[in-house]
Amino acid sequence: MSDNSDEEYSWVSKFCSLKGNEFFCEVDSEYIESNFNFISLRNYVPYYKIALKTIRDEECEELESLTEEQEETIESSAEILYGLIHARYILTDEGMRKMAKKYQKGIFGRCPNVFCQKQPCLPIGRSDLPRKDTVKYYCPRCQDIYFPDPKYANLDGAYFGTTFANLLLQWNENLKPESPPRKYVPKIFGFRVHNTVSRYQDFKRSKK
Repeated sequence: MSDNSDEEYSWVSKFCSLKGNEFFCEVDSEYIESNFNFISLRNYVPYYKIALKTIRDEECEELESLTEEQEETIESSAEILYGLIHARYILTDEGMRKMAKKYQKGIFGRCPNVFCQKQPCLPIGRSDLPRKDTVKYYCPRCQDIYFPDPKYANLDGAYFGTTFANLLLQWNENLKPESPPRKYVPKIFGFRVHNTVSRYQDFKRSKK
């Protein structure tokens, strides 16, 4: 192995290999090199130009005059920018192929619903704008969302967006679960609790 192997290890590869970043796939360099794919993203990223050079592994003279605190801000901006371009990339055929492999391996976690029988989940955001909400698990079987494992609790949902999970299942219908789960039926002494009971309880609470 050559001495400069670490230098040849791209920023994108390093970022995706970090613990806690397992949900990300590596965006192709050709996609990152196209300015068209970055349209309007500068509005959400501080130090946008430097952050862009960072994820493209381009030399940046501006970095030489920055303080340690500013360097940390740049790195944070690069991570935000990569997350936002990642949300766009995973809507492409190649991006969905990469994410489908992760989904089939259960890398995105499994549904906590007992009746879903550990169905693999997909990452989903409740907003396409950054810093609005964190990522959630979406279960294709029960079609509900759940809080992820704590180590992903601070991951921005915008890095996966509101469209990806559902688009992937339309893109490849073989990824859809074969059957919906059974639903839990509440019972008291073996008798099913009628729906009117819960509606009556809700009515009483509304009157308090």
